[in-house]
Amino acid sequence: MSASVLILGCGYTGRRIAERLAGHGRRIIGTSRDPQKLADLPGVEAVAFDATTDDAGELPVADVLVYSIPTLRIEASPKEQRLDEPAPRLVERLQGRYRRAIYISTTGVYGAQENVDETTSIAPTTERQRLRAAAEQAFQEADWQSLILRPAAIYGPGRGVQVALPKGQYKLVGDGGNFVSRIHVDDLAALVAAAVDSDLTGAYPVADADPSSSRDIAYFVADLIGCPPPESVELKDVSETRRSNRRADGSYVFGKLGVELRYPSFRQGVPASLDL
Repeated sequence: MSASVLILGCGYTGRRIAERLAGHGRRIIGTSRDPQKLADLPGVEAVAFDATTDDAGELPVADVLVYSIPTLRIEASPKEQRLDEPAPRLVERLQGRYRRAIYISTTGVYGAQENVDETTSIAPTTERQRLRAAAEQAFQEADWQSLILRPAAIYGPGRGVQVALPKGQYKLVGDGGNFVSRIHVDDLAALVAAAVDSDLTGAYPVADADPSSSRDIAYFVADLIGCPPPESVELKDVSETRRSNRRADGSYVFGKLGVELRYPSFRQGVPASLDL
């Protein structure tokens, strides 16, 4: 019988993982702060869970844990937010209850390195990156078989340059020459689904086959949807996740898990996300 799976955090990515895994006699449990948001996922048991409480005692036991909760922003005061990474605390409570754990991390843990692949060591430099690295370490040291997946920028329907650009929310840093790797959410979900029934361990970057400059991506989208290209701003004027200049090679883990990219480039993935 197929492995039962608990998906901790059925948000943008977690929902698609749940959809792909549901059915065929497999038990799938998905968590959300509001389980009603998962009511439209057939074959998925919805469980209420709030990562900010660290109360994991009532979470169901399953064969495999898929952890898809990002680093949290906590409002410390009306004018101040702080970052909080609940993973290490939750791992203490969850380890031993699952045979295998898959942690969805980020290529951000590579820090300022410009070319990364399956052989590249992490080198976090910012608080957010260090928190993610600590979460990875917790998963790797816990009492289960662990796999760390480090996705590049995740995009798809409702998320990505094609959504932000027409709203005026996407800016180029300088001339937009910095390189960005991406992964379509459906390709990431397919990879996680394959990983659930595998014994692959380790930590790997996850990206499509077409790292491209921010400028190339932005102008492609602008031409596709018929809107003006984005304006240019200084580095300090964009979020931390937009400041990188990184090419990620994710081919190794796709090959190991036998998954073929449905969207090898944004040139296929963006039109599909817009249903064009």
